[in-house]
Amino acid sequence: MATMVDVAAHAGVSVATVSHVLNDTRPVLPHTRQAVLDAIDALGYTPNTLARSLVTARTRSIGLAVSAISNPYFTEILQGVEACALEHGYGLLLADPHDDPQHERKVVQLLHERRVDGLIVAPSAVPDALLRYLGQHNVPTVFLDRLVEAPADHPFRFDQVCAENAEPMARLVGHLAERGHRRIGLVAGLPGLSTTNERISGYRHGLAGAGLPYDERLVAHGDSEATAAERATDALLSLAAPPTALVTGNNAMTIGALCALRERGLSVPDDLALCCFDDFPWADLFAPRLTAISQPSKEIGAQAVRLLLERLASPDHPARTVRLPCAFVHRTSCGCAEPPRTSGASPTDLSQKSPAKGSLS
Repeated sequence: MATMVDVAAHAGVSVATVSHVLNDTRPVLPHTRQAVLDAIDALGYTPNTLARSLVTARTRSIGLAVSAISNPYFTEILQGVEACALEHGYGLLLADPHDDPQHERKVVQLLHERRVDGLIVAPSAVPDALLRYLGQHNVPTVFLDRLVEAPADHPFRFDQVCAENAEPMARLVGHLAERGHRRIGLVAGLPGLSTTNERISGYRHGLAGAGLPYDERLVAHGDSEATAAERATDALLSLAAPPTALVTGNNAMTIGALCALRERGLSVPDDLALCCFDDFPWADLFAPRLTAISQPSKEIGAQAVRLLLERLASPDHPARTVRLPCAFVHRTSCGCAEPPRTSGASPTDLSQKSPAKGSLS
């Protein structure tokens, strides 16, 4: 089995230089780095990760804690995290907090005890125990998808990355209003999540921008999952004056809403127009095809890794929150005619066009 000494001799460099290339502990000239990498490849050298971690106090691993891994949205986030981590020489340890605050605290501790260099977490609606643990142990952490508001006395140095929520939701509501709908229902996510709060805010701004009143009876919580969303949709449809159009707060709730409509024998868009927050791979296969907001999920995951690596390099750097734009994917579930498919056409980038009148700040 090849050793670092063998690699150094093959590359014509010192053992210290090989160590610097492997551990990124000192800048190395590009041609020297390449010579070392070529030697590693030629000799089939495998670094002793355990020994290296004892020397550097780093394991080159990242802990990722996200719930609903089966959800296509989080699956794509996972792909973005893994690809970017591997690109920078990091491995990934994965845990599912199940959106339960106590379980979240437990799995984060388990990841930390496995000496990951840092954590990427999609926090629950009540992350108090999580924040206490991370603060007590000074764990480098990035929150993704869901933002956390730290207590005023908390030394908050956690970076965050998420998509825009309010403006894209307002765009969906405004689009339905332009179609003539005056009673637009919302199947909202789990109470307490920042995504839920911001999308409700966007819903209200969309109504205001269209000159429509806000009616709390037209908002039902689907708790960010299909079964509860089916019940929430059924409740909205049971109103004395039910909505004529519906917006769902994520892709899982879209499935629940469609199940409720099927049980009632209702069709989209003839009986009810439907738009959804979260595009997903088979949204284009439904009949009618689902008009949706597409989030940059892979880029959210990749950006979370970049923020974490920057935090590891500069622990005292001020905390940052990065928001990424979404895209409006116009299809036919809103009642519009089939849009023409032109070569090279792409979804509307919502970072450059505001759908509703007034400010969303």
